[in-house]
Parts: sequence; structure tokens; C-alpha cells
Amino acid sequence: MNGEKTEDRTNENLSDEAKAELEGVPESLREETADEAPELAEHDRIAELEEELEKAKQDVLYARAEEQNTRRRLEQERQKASDYAATNFARDILSVADNLERALAAIPSELREDEKWKGLVAGLEATGKEIETVFRKHGIEAVETEGELDPNIHQAMVEIPSADAEPGTIVQVMQRGYVIRDRLLRPALVGVAKKPE
Repeated sequence: MNGEKTEDRTNENLSDEAKAELEGVPESLREETADEAPELAEHDRIAELEEELEKAKQDVLYARAEEQNTRRRLEQERQKASDYAATNFARDILSVADNLERALAAIPSELREDEKWKGLVAGLEATGKEIETVFRKHGIEAVETEGELDPNIHQAMVEIPSADAEPGTIVQVMQRGYVIRDRLLRPALVGVAKKPE
């Protein structure tokens, strides 16, 4: 009778699965197993909690890494937006610079020497220099137009027969090209040499 009470009390602490496993096990072994069961259950629970904690730590690390990546990506996009914000305006103002350059090139040397026109010519030249200064300030620069044709920054408009220049080299610039920082604003329109026939 006393053994039955001990067995009942011991079985109260066990889960249904553990009780099912204990059926058919000798009583002496049942008591040992019943004594170990709470310790095993506690050990399993601790292991489970440690596993959950480790998973939570990993989730936090992943979330922090994702946050840093998002922040870095947004900063890069903000910087690019800032760097290239003037792109459309710069393209529009290039035609003004082209027209000023053409106007200066069209002034005959006699007028440049004439006292009456010297001030006007000097003013136009100063305006041209100011435009170049503003371009440089905003990262806008003319592309190189000497040497070999580079299809990334040059656009060949005509082939010009030339005995002096190597075929494929630039011999004439029809319109200057420009880049803004590392992006092409407008390709240079050029004439390239070809072998004379």
C-alpha cells in the first residue's frame, strides 16, 4: 500500500508520455527513473532555452547587419543623388557654353584689336572662363579629345582622309564632350582619320 502511494506520488510528476514508457518497467527501476525524470526534464528545458537564446542572438545579429546595409545603401543613394542632381541642368547649360564658344571663335582678329570692341570681347572671354570655373566646381569637365577614338566618350561623325594621322585617331572636334564626376554628360562629336584613297 505504501509502495502504491509512492508510485502514485512519483507518477504525478511525470508527463503522460513518461508514464506510458514506465509501464512494464520493474518498480525498483521506476523509482530511479522517477527521481531522474524531473532532472532530465529540467535539463531538456534548459537546453531548449539555450537553443532559443542562441537563435534570438543570431536573429539580432542578422537584423543589425541588415540595418547597417540599408543605412549604407541609403547613404550611397543620397550621395549619388547629391552628386548628380545637377545633371539635367548641366546638359541644358552646355548649349549655352557651346554658343558662347562659337561666338568667341567667330570674332575676327581685327575686332579683337579694335579699341571699340575690346571690352565686349574681354567680357565674353571672362564669361566663358566663369562658366568653366562653375563647371569644375560641380565636377563637370570636358573629355579628352586627342589620340585614339574612345567609343565610351567620343562619337565619330565623319572620317577624314589624312596622310599625317593614324587611322582611327581624332583629327577634328566638332563639339566638346563633358563628364560629370564619373558619368558621361555628352559625348564629344569628332572626326577621325582614315587612310587617303
